[in-house]
Amino acid sequence: MNSTNERNIVHFDLDTFFVSVERLHNPKLRGVPVLIGGTSERGVVASCSYEARSFGVHNGMAMKIARRLCPHAIAMRGDAGLYSMHSKVVTQILRDNVPLLEKASVDEFYIDMTGMDKVFGIRKYISELRDKVIKETSLPISMGLSLNKTVSKVAAGECKPQGKMMIDIGREKGFLAPLSVRKLPLVGNETYEVLSELGIKTIGTLQQVPQTRMEKVLGKNGITLWQRAQGIDLSPVKPYYERSSLSLERTFDKDTIDFTRLTNTLTAMVEGLGFQLRMGNKMTACISVKVRYSDMQVAQKQKRTPYTSCDHILLGIATRLLTDLFSRRQLVRLVGVTVSELVEGGHQINMLDDSIELIQLYQRMDFLKKKYHDSRLIMRANTMEQRNLGVWDPWTGEPPTPGGHRYA
Repeated sequence: MNSTNERNIVHFDLDTFFVSVERLHNPKLRGVPVLIGGTSERGVVASCSYEARSFGVHNGMAMKIARRLCPHAIAMRGDAGLYSMHSKVVTQILRDNVPLLEKASVDEFYIDMTGMDKVFGIRKYISELRDKVIKETSLPISMGLSLNKTVSKVAAGECKPQGKMMIDIGREKGFLAPLSVRKLPLVGNETYEVLSELGIKTIGTLQQVPQTRMEKVLGKNGITLWQRAQGIDLSPVKPYYERSSLSLERTFDKDTIDFTRLTNTLTAMVEGLGFQLRMGNKMTACISVKVRYSDMQVAQKQKRTPYTSCDHILLGIATRLLTDLFSRRQLVRLVGVTVSELVEGGHQINMLDDSIELIQLYQRMDFLKKKYHDSRLIMRANTMEQRNLGVWDPWTGEPPTPGGHRYA
């Protein structure tokens, strides 16, 4: 078995993915500033072109601020379904040509090529694979290669747009040192503020801080951050399984025809699944609802959706499916909901549709649920009676005692 210092980990990152897809379908967008996201005054920039970035615009910025910085930019709501489709094309190309693939998000992929250098030259092979993706999809993609995921991801970011960077073993720490600590995974705005208060602006400075101090300031995340600053990351590439799923179902003590009760139960389950998705950094592309009637007959419907982990989007689809299934007006014994075709998903909130206020609301609710280890801490008012519904514990991995849940 190869030791960790012999690994070959590749990170592929599709450049300004949403914008690049839009330009495939509308060449007039090439060479001009483009903003994609919520187009209202309260919307958020989900993706922006490099032309817009030159004016100070960045992903996650309020759309009204982005328009102020770049008033001549073309603002678009975007088409999440279209982006999902193109993402699947890239995914299939990579799956057909590499031994181990992890889909980190709709536009990011990790590949473990460890040991393949005995079969062929890894650098030449992955360079040709990158060229193959560009040729077959016409999408720009950047690539980083190193012995771990962190350094490869940073390298791919540093060689954008449409570049490639390979970090030799032993050069990880030196490569990272001059870069801003913002370049490291795990460093969001709040963590950056904490580090800045300590006078830590570059990764090189962080490398010199004692590990014990970082643990005191940021807890376990401080240890992980310190290790990654040293170029150390032992996390494995996780195999991509397209058909993984999460599901919840509830069998009623007494068969019911009360549609309000059915809807409230479904809502509670969808909220639980949405939280599980976000805590697992996953998104779903397919939702299904199941109803078992008193005569034990089962009816089930499903609907595909652009990748999401948002409760309100999942709930809207699930409620419509339940309404369709309830047309028999017969006593119901069980109701269940499943989210499937899961992928790793950094885009936890749908910035194409949501306002800053809604994004912040999700973030705050998830923070409180995680802090108090209770996924039912905050619920919609109409589902409070469902607080005893069993929901998987995302921290211990233990299934609930009441109700039912399975993770396939």
